[in-house]
Amino acid sequence: MEQSINEIIPGLGLQNIIEILLAFFLTSIRLSAFIIASPFFSARFIMLRVRIIIAFVISIVVFSIHPLDLDTQVLTSAYGIAVIFKEIAIGVTAGLILSIMFSAASLAGEKIATSAGLSYAAQVDPVSGVQTPVVSQILYLFLIMIFLTVNGHLVALRIIIESYNFIPIGTLPAPTALIDGGMAASGSMFLNASIIMMPVVLVVLLINVAIGIITRSAPQLNLFSFGFPITMLGTFIVLYFSISNLGFAFSDLIDSSLDHLMTTLESLKDG
Repeated sequence: MEQSINEIIPGLGLQNIIEILLAFFLTSIRLSAFIIASPFFSARFIMLRVRIIIAFVISIVVFSIHPLDLDTQVLTSAYGIAVIFKEIAIGVTAGLILSIMFSAASLAGEKIATSAGLSYAAQVDPVSGVQTPVVSQILYLFLIMIFLTVNGHLVALRIIIESYNFIPIGTLPAPTALIDGGMAASGSMFLNASIIMMPVVLVVLLINVAIGIITRSAPQLNLFSFGFPITMLGTFIVLYFSISNLGFAFSDLIDSSLDHLMTTLESLKDG
């Protein structure tokens, strides 16, 4: 004989189950959007089912810590749709802020490869799935390795979880704060990329000037026979001796990225 839900789970009716599922859905939107847009979590080598499991497990923790103080009936109204899009916007913006600032390593690698004549040495990036220079991939993977080593991914997740305290579900902050945060992240990306690539680019420039003087003094020398090998060798030597400095630069980049993420989310509280 079939039993009703109330008999199987006393005190929990179908309406209660639907409300709990809707509340869990609202709670998981921001976190899921962040995982989709953030660096490392959004890498192509991480399977979609793994991202879903990560978002689901963390959403359970968030749902137990921050119970939803919002009538789930509003989901069928225009206000509910606005809340859903707001949660998506917050999560995607938070992830894109980290992705944009982390792109400083890729941008620096591309400029180094271009100046050293290594732009032709390109392959498909396992993170983004597009073809990029090898130097750019090495620098970006180095940055991701440091990011995981210093538990930056855990700090980023903690910031998103803490955002539920000062940006409760149901509040509608001004979209200008999200735009300002993205614009500031873009400016910081170009600044950090310039700082990372400048030593190598300057050395390559000096090498090219020296090669130009030599070929000017001895026109019979073939520039392609010794110019490019010397330039590439000088680039590799500078990169080798700059590993420790690059590590410190990437560590500072990670700290500034997480600080900027926290500042942007806190600015939404006043919006």
